[in-house]
Amino acid sequence: MAQATTVFLDVNDSFPAMDIQLLPGEIHKLPEGFGEGYGVLLLYRGYW
Repeated sequence: MAQATTVFLDVNDSFPAMDIQLLPGEIHKLPEGFGEGYGVLLLYRGYW
């Protein structure tokens, strides 16, 4: 299993830039996709 370095965000830290592929196949860019203000990112793995 591949492992990545764990980075925890702290107060006033910027969300790291990443591209997330959504279920319909479109790409959502973060943090630009949050827009202005606050955003919530919820990842649901589902039942495997």
